Amino acid sequence: MLLTVNWSEAWLMTGMGVGVVFSILIILVLVLQVFSYVAQKSTKDSGVKAGIAELPAAKSIAEASELDKAAVATALYLYEKSKGDQESGVLTIKKTPSAWHAVLNERL
Repeated sequence: MLLTVNWSEAWLMTGMGVGVVFSILIILVLVLQVFSYVAQKSTKDSGVKAGIAELPAAKSIAEASELDKAAVATALYLYEKSKGDQESGVLTIKKTPSAWHAVLNERL
């Protein structure tokens, strides 16, 4: 049985599929832009300013205390020290015979 292809219908279906995908992408972009606009407007209206420089806990490196510097140095040292696993080089896999092994290899 020989199948015949109706190329006009094939191109129509391909075009419709591509069109649906791009339409959904355009709608998604528009919805995200609306949400972004609403979020920016609500942030401006509430008087909350989102910025790391304006937070009271944010300090520059020059203002860091000696304890802060020691904590960062200790954390970096411990991280670098524990980076690689130390392997003993001893294989711990032991062969154990099973019922399937006995059936497949009768010499053992």
